[in-house]
Amino acid sequence: MCGIIGIVGRDMVNQALYDGLTVLQHRGQDAAGIMTSDDQRLYLRKDNGLVRDVFHTRHMLRLLGNMGIGHVRYPTAGCESSAEAQPFYVNSPFGISLAHNGNLTNANQLKQDLFREDLRHINTDSDSEILLNVFAHELQRQGTLRIDETHIFEAVAGVHRRCRGAYAAVAMVTGYGIVAFRDPYGIRPIVFGKRETPKGSEYMVASESVALDVAGYELVRDVAPGEAIFISQDGQLFTQQCAEKPRYATCIFEYVYLARPDSIIDDVSVHKARLRMGEKLAAKIEREWKDHDIDVVIPIPDTSRTSALQLANSLGVKYREGFIKNRYIGRTFIMPGQQQRKKSVRQKLNAIDLEFRDKNVLLVDDSIVRGTTSKQIIQMARDAGARKVYFASAAPPVRFPNVYGIDMPNREELVAHGRDVDQIAEEIGADRLVFQDLNDLISAVRKGNNKLGTFDCSVFSGEYITGDVNGEYLDNLQNQRSDNAKTERRDAEVDEVIGMYNNA
Repeated sequence: MCGIIGIVGRDMVNQALYDGLTVLQHRGQDAAGIMTSDDQRLYLRKDNGLVRDVFHTRHMLRLLGNMGIGHVRYPTAGCESSAEAQPFYVNSPFGISLAHNGNLTNANQLKQDLFREDLRHINTDSDSEILLNVFAHELQRQGTLRIDETHIFEAVAGVHRRCRGAYAAVAMVTGYGIVAFRDPYGIRPIVFGKRETPKGSEYMVASESVALDVAGYELVRDVAPGEAIFISQDGQLFTQQCAEKPRYATCIFEYVYLARPDSIIDDVSVHKARLRMGEKLAAKIEREWKDHDIDVVIPIPDTSRTSALQLANSLGVKYREGFIKNRYIGRTFIMPGQQQRKKSVRQKLNAIDLEFRDKNVLLVDDSIVRGTTSKQIIQMARDAGARKVYFASAAPPVRFPNVYGIDMPNREELVAHGRDVDQIAEEIGADRLVFQDLNDLISAVRKGNNKLGTFDCSVFSGEYITGDVNGEYLDNLQNQRSDNAKTERRDAEVDEVIGMYNNA
């Protein structure tokens, strides 16, 4: 889950890139970067931290040019150092920079192939650098000193032939323009928009349509699965389908949690999809719990608000805001370790006692992943005087890890893995627990666009849409992603630094 952006404008694009990344900050709070191009010169600023902390006035003044790309990152396996902040750059051919959202499931094999066959060195553990070098090699192997859109599209076709997994990417080819492309399943989102100026047309690509809105661009459409768009440096747009058998299999978790509610993904309003999730969840409660004694519905801010409000309206139960959120604390979903997540929940939320005291409360969240946050919030509700605390999830139980760019924990760290609903309720301390049915979730999203025949629902079903994920892959992923593994890596890095100082 990262955010990407690219702009070809008529004037300086540094401020528009900054504003766009700020709007996409929810997609990654670990690092941020911008690279711009002023004719043949490139300018880069990237570092760990929030957009507002990475870019100061002195940095913005140096980001010259009318073309640029940007990225916000949250850490996945192997991506925790500032050296792996994006965009990445490779000088051959032409000078190409790239920002990527997703995860390549065959990254290890690609890394070997790049070294042995393409004679390319990968300097980090990031699969985004691998994707960049695959694209660069596919462009270089065409053996021409001057390129146009046909060469770009042939290079993207080569990427599709070689790469597996999820990737929405934006790349800048120095002196030529910006290309954006999406994997043949369209797992991760990417859109493009246009605006007219007195000097001519300007184009922008971004992970979510809300970034276009803020910058004053009109949404044209999503980049289709397998498609590439190329915007030349002089503002011409070219598009082409570059995959052999593309089909929609958008990550359904984008609609549940990842995306902003004011975004539109694959012609589906995220806000309306979440309203329908609330309706479906209310229908399930009425169907299976007719004699419920819920006094009040309270959302766990922020992403569950839309579903919770519609659920309350459908049930005819009061809706109240019972938690006040400290907006200067990051999303606990992407905190790097369990202890930090536990500490952050109490800092992040504070309960309004009068909304809980002597009431049977139904708390609504978008999903339950590890369960540690849910457990603490339920206890907060009890401490605030709730008589009973029920819990509802707008999504089904998350039982399997995500391999397509969301750093969900390994299977053993998922509270729903190996547990039924009653056992999960007992684990998090809820008096009753209600999950959305998967078919209802799919229906809630698909109603916005009936052309979306398939979704990636792997975190709920364990069925991985690319067909190349097996037990061995998941075991290796578990070894990389577990909190213990991350702690060991950080301890090793600290020991290495201490050793360097001791030997100095």
